[in-house]
Amino acid sequence: MNPVKTRTHQLFAKAKQYIPCGVNSNFRYWGDENTPILTRGAGAYVWDADDNRYIDYRLGFGPIILGHAYPEVTRRVAEAIQNGVLFAATTPIEIELAERFTRMTGMDKVRLSNTGTEANMHALRIARAYTGREKFIKFEGNYHGNFDYVMFSGPTAKAELLGPRNHPHRLRATEGMPVAIRNYMISLPYNDIELLERAMVEHSDELAAVILEPIMGNVACILPDPAWLRRVRELCDEFDIVLIFDEVKTGFRLAPGGAQQYFGVKADLAAYAKAMGNGFPVSAVAGRAEIMAVVEPGRVAHGGTYCGNVVAAAAAAATLEIIETQPVIETIFANGRRLMDGIHTILRQVGAPHVISGVPSMFSVLLGKDEPPTDYRSYAEFDSELFGLFGAELIRRGVLIDDDPREPWFLSFSHDPAVIDESLNLIEDAAKAVFRTAARTRRLAA
Repeated sequence: MNPVKTRTHQLFAKAKQYIPCGVNSNFRYWGDENTPILTRGAGAYVWDADDNRYIDYRLGFGPIILGHAYPEVTRRVAEAIQNGVLFAATTPIEIELAERFTRMTGMDKVRLSNTGTEANMHALRIARAYTGREKFIKFEGNYHGNFDYVMFSGPTAKAELLGPRNHPHRLRATEGMPVAIRNYMISLPYNDIELLERAMVEHSDELAAVILEPIMGNVACILPDPAWLRRVRELCDEFDIVLIFDEVKTGFRLAPGGAQQYFGVKADLAAYAKAMGNGFPVSAVAGRAEIMAVVEPGRVAHGGTYCGNVVAAAAAAATLEIIETQPVIETIFANGRRLMDGIHTILRQVGAPHVISGVPSMFSVLLGKDEPPTDYRSYAEFDSELFGLFGAELIRRGVLIDDDPREPWFLSFSHDPAVIDESLNLIEDAAKAVFRTAARTRRLAA
């Protein structure tokens, strides 16, 4: 299968005339020949500008928890916007959403925003105001959005430049940031209890917060060591430091109460987005009542013209109601487990050393080793080039993933058993094409 890309290439050439690199997010650029132009989606499928159909495992980088154009969410939004979309005042739908949100997450209070970046930015500000301190701990490979304070040693950092494990460098992710801003952040490897304890003792009087991804959603779904996660909680309690969970990807995808419910560790503050609105732009910062109480006029600024707008609030209210009242997460986990097990069997049959990391609703496939990574440095030991070949073959056959192994495979409620069966057939064909060719190449080279 070599899908026709004529219209896609024409549109992308036009996009480049007006948009830098032809995309509105750097992560969407796959090169001039391969950057997709998608025109519609329904359930588990998307179609490009040439009407090529793909089974979608990117799902907009995770937000599509129910499926593309999910009818009930679309209906609720369309109905709500008939009466206006923005009032600079609280609406009943925001109150309905906040009540359901706090019940599901177990958080006391919530404020709405528009993006995961905003939610994390506000969480860090709230933690600083509450503690009266300024520094925070962040873990290598964790991504918390596009604001300057957190854009160091993230998922695009070169692992070989991170420096000594016990004294890591803080590598900036982008030009344009003040270099001195890194002095507010302490960088540590993920899942390392000893280095965490040392840093907390050494810097406790300066630390406002520890911020972490409870699953490394931007680096191959690396899971937390449960003992490490519990120790983070204990140390934050011991030193009166605010624990922030970045639940932008894990919220409402692992359990109704997100990663906190799934792992049994409670955060003080958390940022939510993505699955919260099934693709509509909505996010939230939520937390303990005493900490959230600092958000008030004249003390801690939180706001935005579009925070809590009717479109976002209606979408989130509908999405969370469906997640709370229907077996959404249970169904996704069952079908996701079938997919993970099927991929494992296929890769084992073609003799490809691999690890499948993460959970059934969001996981990653890593090639070249058979020991799971525990942090960003060990992730870098896997064969990303080989995965790129595998990913490209999958896309060519109609399975839409990122050909970058850092990005997870996401599942939605619409990925039913028939979709999983179709996927596994295509994955098997792709694996045979790539790995048997690779094996022959290695034999010839030897």
